[in-house]
Amino acid sequence: MAARRIIERDGWEKLTVRRLAAELGIGTTTLYHHVRDREDLLVQLLNEHTEQTLRLDPPGEPRDRIVAAAVAMHDSLAAWPWAAEILTTDGFLARLGEPALRVVETIVAAAIEHGCSPAQAVHLFRSLWYYTVGEILVRAHTVHRHGDQSPAAGRDTFFETGIDASRLPHLAALGDQWPELAAQDTYAQALGAFVDGLLAQAAQR
Repeated sequence: MAARRIIERDGWEKLTVRRLAAELGIGTTTLYHHVRDREDLLVQLLNEHTEQTLRLDPPGEPRDRIVAAAVAMHDSLAAWPWAAEILTTDGFLARLGEPALRVVETIVAAAIEHGCSPAQAVHLFRSLWYYTVGEILVRAHTVHRHGDQSPAAGRDTFFETGIDASRLPHLAALGDQWPELAAQDTYAQALGAFVDGLLAQAAQR
């Protein structure tokens, strides 16, 4: 799709109705028969993406449903990481179609079934959302910075200036292991612990 080509080539900020019309070789007025404005164009792209990539078949227990829904959300966004960046802009999440909103519904409903109040369920979803989007964007930008190389192939800039072992002994001991360890995919493992902690915290309150 032409709009996706523009995003993947130049970034989503460069996508406009006028630019898409030029890419398609049609008049801007013609394209406005199909989209209202740039935001509507982005929402249509996001909804198309989630309909194609979001697979949700959660298990029975509330805690496991929360984890499964968050993983499905992560995997869908990881397939097109710039979708995650678009969704960090205020107002976009609420305008998504039913496939994406089913994930939100699943997480909120499972949290309430587990014993959370509605407010706690919303806070739990938001915490998982921030964690998921942050993980995707950090990895996407790291890969972009290193080009075709693995992020672990280059030295992390944090260590380029050297570390004083007397002041930062644990980081000095890790040394060159840091980039390789940071590149490991620990999302699902950390997610389970994160969900358990959030649910336990809600129960205490």
